[in-house]
Amino acid sequence: MALFKAYDPKVEVNGETVLSVIDGLGSFQQIALNILKESGIENPTAGQWYLQQSWLDCFKTISEKLGPATLEKIGETIPRNAKWPPNVNSIETALGSIDMAYHMNHRNGEIGKYQFKKTGETAAEVLCTNPYPDPFDHGIISSAAKKFAKPGENVVVKIEEKVSTRTNGAGSTLFILSEYPAACCGDKEGDLVLG
Repeated sequence: MALFKAYDPKVEVNGETVLSVIDGLGSFQQIALNILKESGIENPTAGQWYLQQSWLDCFKTISEKLGPATLEKIGETIPRNAKWPPNVNSIETALGSIDMAYHMNHRNGEIGKYQFKKTGETAAEVLCTNPYPDPFDHGIISSAAKKFAKPGENVVVKIEEKVSTRTNGAGSTLFILSEYPAACCGDKEGDLVLG
């Protein structure tokens, strides 16, 4: 399955998702609105639905013009701006609910998925099988983990480099998360330390 290519041409994304991303872009809002318009989404409105392929075309243009750091920033805005159910109160429950939220904000066909799995006392993984870019999903996962980290928890989120990624043509990307007490860990190049 190709990156930036909807699994089903009928799939739609809701206006609330589009607007939350635009709102989170700060000084890049007008650029994003222009790219959306060029991609076929003009004046996005809450309560409306837009073709996912148009939305993905926007992501592809942002990737080409503004780079992966902007895609990650877009991903970070989603958990920060989302309303979370009251039972979401930890890193695990937040990451476990990403797939449900993803399905609530898309409709009309196969959209892919986010699979959360706890792999140890202080470790987990999220397998992303969807047409969105890796930096975007890194932003979503990192931001959700940070939002629900308890005091003293730091979370390192990184792409599993032993397997292929969507960026390299695979159908999915595996993200590895490790939690550590705040006093023990520093930031290593390429890792995102949250806390």
